[in-house]
Amino acid sequence: MERKLLHNSPISCFADEIDSSVDKQIALLKELGISWIEFRSGDGKGVADYTAKEAQALREKLDGAGIRISALGSPIGKIDITQDFEPHFKTFQAMAELTEIYGTDKIRMFSFFMPEGADVSSYRDEVMKRMSRLVDYAASKNLVLLHENEKDIYGDLAPRCLDLMKEFYGSSFRCTFDFANFVQCGQDTLEAYEMLEPYISYVHIKDALFENGSVVPAGEGDGQVAEILGRLEKKGFDGFLSLEPHLADFAGLKNLEKSAASRGRTDGEEAFCTAYRALQKILY
Repeated sequence: MERKLLHNSPISCFADEIDSSVDKQIALLKELGISWIEFRSGDGKGVADYTAKEAQALREKLDGAGIRISALGSPIGKIDITQDFEPHFKTFQAMAELTEIYGTDKIRMFSFFMPEGADVSSYRDEVMKRMSRLVDYAASKNLVLLHENEKDIYGDLAPRCLDLMKEFYGSSFRCTFDFANFVQCGQDTLEAYEMLEPYISYVHIKDALFENGSVVPAGEGDGQVAEILGRLEKKGFDGFLSLEPHLADFAGLKNLEKSAASRGRTDGEEAFCTAYRALQKILY
């Protein structure tokens, strides 16, 4: 069946939502015909904790299954802006050194958690200082940092994402557009898209409801997923569409969000398939 939207955009995914076992992740991806992953964790370890030897073993296992890594789903930038940056920067450097082993030049990242109730603008200078160091280092290694809009960080709403793009956009700093995260922040996604369209090079596929912030399959929430993917089609977008279901609980969920609520289900494989079918319904 031929796609009606985004024919040249490969589908990737956060396969750790299937199961923590890399072997189980691979088995379902092969069954579904997905040949890319945005590697975030596997076999009980997050990507930032992998050694060179472990990264090599993972790469060989994925190569054997015909699966490639679209980006590293890293936790870089997911610390409080008030925390010491130096240990975090060293973690970033160590992970950056392994990108050649993984076979990708892309690293997903964030722009630091803001203190609850704080005047976010008062932390802008520190955010920019830290981001500058990250982007400069990425440039020195010919890597691309993909900034994801996320709840509670500096770049949560579209205007602050735009602020970051105007400051750093270039060959080493691009925008990842996440529908559900914008909805959970009360941000209209079409407004966000219009603001960020020139900078978007990677898309996370998940949707959510304004009413309560709950994540739902793509097209069933308020993210206007089909409308925005249609607009990307018209502009000739060919970047990755990375499926991030967030429909079931999975290992590591509580490390991803400041206040991660239980999804009330643990059937990772079925939840992943539900999310994938919803995306297919939009694309085909």
